[in-house]
Amino acid sequence: MSPLAHIVRRDLSLAFGQGGALLPLVFFMLVATLYPFAVGPDATIMGRTGGGVLWMAALLAALLPIDRLVLPDAEAGVLDQYVVRGLADEAVASAKIIAHWLSFGPPLMIAVLPAAGLLRLDGVVVMRIELGLAIGTPGLAALALATASLTAGVRGAGALAGLLMLPLAIPLLIFGAGSLAPGGSGAIKLLAATSLLLVAGAPFAAGAALRAMRE
Repeated sequence: MSPLAHIVRRDLSLAFGQGGALLPLVFFMLVATLYPFAVGPDATIMGRTGGGVLWMAALLAALLPIDRLVLPDAEAGVLDQYVVRGLADEAVASAKIIAHWLSFGPPLMIAVLPAAGLLRLDGVVVMRIELGLAIGTPGLAALALATASLTAGVRGAGALAGLLMLPLAIPLLIFGAGSLAPGGSGAIKLLAATSLLLVAGAPFAAGAALRAMRE
């Protein structure tokens, strides 16, 4: 097994073993369960707004485990061990992005199915949500990892990471929700471009942050 595959496997084991991967899923389902109580049983309202609510829940769910992505490994010296073994910080960040996405992206896409039933969403909207999440959640994972790296070691890192990540994630939310409208192919393309930009740039931003943290 390659060192990077080992990092992915280790982070996934920690996420599922410590219950961290369960929190985003529980939060997502709680939003889907409580939202009908807030707006009432009107199927028209829920059908029109439910997709956007699920996108917002997905964004916030990606934020929940952000304080466990980098800080515990930095405090335990694990990141220093990766450096000693000759692994580039950018490669380590890329592996952590993959692990973070695997821990919350596919589970959220599965959870969309029962959530859509609670919100009375039709099949077309569900398919658009699934497509949007498949494209957008890698960008959310990359953004979360980069933000966690930038704030690791700072007092109140969790709250600070949220303040940094949420404004940067707004384009993903806008394009993801926009893709649910009729003729939303343009929004899907913009969502894909934004997500690709984040996935491509996050390892370099995270790598620079990790090197600065060791100095």
